[in-house]
Amino acid sequence: MADAFGAFSIAAAGEKEFFTLENERVRVKLSSQGGRIYSVRLKNFYAQEGRPLYLFDGDDESLMNFTFLTNQNRIIHTRNMYFVPVSPVQTDSEGNQMLVLRLQTTEDAHIDFIYTLPADDYMMNFSILPRNMNQVLAFGTNSLEMQWMALMRQQEKGRSFEARHTTLNFRFSGESGVNRMHHSRHDTERLTTRVHWVAFKGQFFSSILIADDAILSANLESRPEANANSPFLKSFVADMVIPFDVQNGTPTNFRMFFGPNRYKILAGYDRGVPAEDRLYLRKIIPMGWFPFINRFMIIPMFNFFSQHINSMGIIILLITIIIKMLLFPLTYKSYMSGAKMRVLKPEIDEINEKIPADKAMERQQATMKLYSKMGVSPLSGCLPMLLQMPFLISLFWFFPTAVELRQQSFLWAADLSTYDAVINLPFTIPFLGSHISLFALLMAVSIFASNKLNMATQSASMGGDQMKMMKMMMNFMPIMMFFFFNSYASGLTYYYFVSTLITVIQMYAIRLTIDDKKLLAELRAKSSAKAAANADKKKKPGFLERLEKMQREQQKAMKERAKKGKR
Repeated sequence: MADAFGAFSIAAAGEKEFFTLENERVRVKLSSQGGRIYSVRLKNFYAQEGRPLYLFDGDDESLMNFTFLTNQNRIIHTRNMYFVPVSPVQTDSEGNQMLVLRLQTTEDAHIDFIYTLPADDYMMNFSILPRNMNQVLAFGTNSLEMQWMALMRQQEKGRSFEARHTTLNFRFSGESGVNRMHHSRHDTERLTTRVHWVAFKGQFFSSILIADDAILSANLESRPEANANSPFLKSFVADMVIPFDVQNGTPTNFRMFFGPNRYKILAGYDRGVPAEDRLYLRKIIPMGWFPFINRFMIIPMFNFFSQHINSMGIIILLITIIIKMLLFPLTYKSYMSGAKMRVLKPEIDEINEKIPADKAMERQQATMKLYSKMGVSPLSGCLPMLLQMPFLISLFWFFPTAVELRQQSFLWAADLSTYDAVINLPFTIPFLGSHISLFALLMAVSIFASNKLNMATQSASMGGDQMKMMKMMMNFMPIMMFFFFNSYASGLTYYYFVSTLITVIQMYAIRLTIDDKKLLAELRAKSSAKAAANADKKKKPGFLERLEKMQREQQKAMKERAKKGKR
């Protein structure tokens, strides 16, 4: 034994013991073998069917190992060593718990792994403290190789959807951005720049290793699980090099976050902290292309309503109504643009009768001339709809990763964070799955009704073939949306259903207030007023018109002189 492990032979054999650090939020089990974290349970959350929720549990699911070289050229792996507790778990007056596990040697030297769990936090402190290790380790040792590995458990019902949001993230020191490895294929990263933290991120829960100084370099690997029946989604591996001050005995400090991907919690670690010291853990939560909408509008509304209302379904309904009220001016403007084109249908029909169908360009030019004359712009109907897209996209990113919706029921949906399967099929339909989501189906129906109403409003601006193509696209769109969203979070499809339904109601209400004859009369009156104003301008030429007249007269005079010269 001494030949194989040298000064560490005293720690090469022993019995595996377990120690527990626990507060109201998390329970961390530590193992004497390797002196490492053996399992982590989140106490306020549950896995499927009410089982305890573990981020990982056991030797097969996780590993934390440190490798170093002795002065006798022996390679030591801490995973094979047995640590001993310096004392039982210590609890201070504020409820903070601490455990020191010691890796002993035959010399007057040792390494302490110090774990400290605050009384009410998901963040645990971890320090590696060497004492007289310059007597044992190879000369010039100033770093350790550290390997961290975990199998990512399937915690939710929708496996493929959860796997899509399970990613290995990391952040370079001195940067505010976060990097994500590929979510669907085997991916590796070789990092030679200092890294601040590495996150094994699940859809709703994460394990994050944060270096107080820095991780000097790292090789990262994300590997999807090939077996669809496995209880695990992916394996994450981080092979790192960390600083280790053997000479001065300075501790190497880390923080380890084990908890939910809740924006308020993750952002709280940066509250009141100088910019250069911020962690930016909140950025592991994807916010989409317009993060300011989720950050400054959607999340604050969720937090506010959650303090007063227990039903997430009602909260989503209220948020939807507020958003639709804010966007109503755009909806109104879009509908009015379509209504103006609709009342001009008789004039457009006249254009189509005068100009044959084979002269499509002339038809289009005549139609646009009519719109210009009447002060109508087809684009004015598209622009308001485009301005609403950031909200749809932002909520598309928010709902699937909002831990607030997890295991929250509403109506027939048992869990708003996953699909609401009202029918389970005995077979699988490509791109759809083996179930039918009712909220996704209602969303598709509401989209169909909305498209039908839009087509009735805007049909005047399109020719026969163009109209047929548009109808075909509009009829196909709800089917495509149903296939796409059938496996998405029911909270998202519920929002889209209610949002589209409110839009349909708003458009019908607007339609009841519009008199087509009166609107046409207003357009013609404005057109006449515009024509009169233009005629008046022609009677009183402006500076540019006078300048153009002078140029024409000069050109005419020059031509006459040129003719005389030829004679």
